[in-house]
Amino acid sequence: MSGARAALPDRAAAIRRVFLGLLAANIAVVAVKVVIGVRAGSLSVLGDAIHSSVDALNNIVFVALMRVAGSAPDDDHPYGHGKFEPVGALFILVFLSVSCFELLKSSLDGLLRGSTPPILTNLDFVLLLVTLGINVWVAWYERRRGHELDSDLLLADAAHTQADVFITLGVLAGATLSRRGVPHVDPAIAIVITLIVAYIGWQIVREAIPSLVDQVARQPNAIRTSAEAVGGVQSAYAIRSRKAAGVVFAELTIGVSGALSVDAAHAIADAVEERLKGDLQLDQVIVHIEPC
Repeated sequence: MSGARAALPDRAAAIRRVFLGLLAANIAVVAVKVVIGVRAGSLSVLGDAIHSSVDALNNIVFVALMRVAGSAPDDDHPYGHGKFEPVGALFILVFLSVSCFELLKSSLDGLLRGSTPPILTNLDFVLLLVTLGINVWVAWYERRRGHELDSDLLLADAAHTQADVFITLGVLAGATLSRRGVPHVDPAIAIVITLIVAYIGWQIVREAIPSLVDQVARQPNAIRTSAEAVGGVQSAYAIRSRKAAGVVFAELTIGVSGALSVDAAHAIADAVEERLKGDLQLDQVIVHIEPC
């Protein structure tokens, strides 16, 4: 017995609209930071721009991937395409790794050989504060929509953008200290930015792996207790569950009396399915019947 989530294509389309809306904001942020970083000769600002460019790249890649992830099951993907969502998050790690390596190399070179302190004008500070405000809004909006759409991808990207907020604060602090004559602060802060970006990469992996390896989505004991509470169910076993693209799947076998008719046994299975969906917020349930 099964009950597929009918709104899955609508969910995917809603997530795509969120990313398209955020793409424009992120492109504006990147453009401002690149201009400021090049003009001021600031490694930390350019590192911040690289980090923000990953946000924009995320938006583009995720729009395309959510179109695939929202596709209906087919002969090659009978369980649907939901796992393309976490695969997209892992794809971003390639760009994060390259960015971290290049920024770390430049930062260490600046510390060892010395670097010219960045010079940020008052206008540069104002523009960075504007980008900071944009990122605060982006992180808040993504998190809210991520919870509404039950999207691990949106929530992970919101955490990514939130880290960008702290990175920009670090850049502003570094520029302020450079103005006061503190030596080597810009490459030092750039190294800290590299570590933060690396930590964000680890967060992306941590969010994506459970879905990719079919980690249990609901505890078997909770499913067993709920199923065995249905009249006519003598036992529940062979319980499995997983989650992909916000959809929670479960499969189990129930033992029923062998004296029951086929129709009566199926009615019990239908009742188990509906109870599990209501008790444990499952989206798709497969119930096997075993006479005993």
